[in-house]
Amino acid sequence: MHCRAGCGACCIAPSISSPIPGMPQGKPAGVRCVQLDADNRCRLFDQPTRPAVCGGLKPSLEMCGAPDAEPGHAM
Repeated sequence: MHCRAGCGACCIAPSISSPIPGMPQGKPAGVRCVQLDADNRCRLFDQPTRPAVCGGLKPSLEMCGAPDAEPGHAM
């Protein structure tokens, strides 16, 4: 499965316990990360402040939905 531009599920679905700029306590599952912009793109992508857990996420059917689903509507 490949990441779909504009999906944003990886910035909403998982719980992240490590600090995120703007979310010092991390974020609960199902909550939109404050670093996800209006186009559903991570503002921290390729930045040193991006949490390591985010870099380890891989697209999956469980998180992203079916490959033919509209981006951002997996949840």
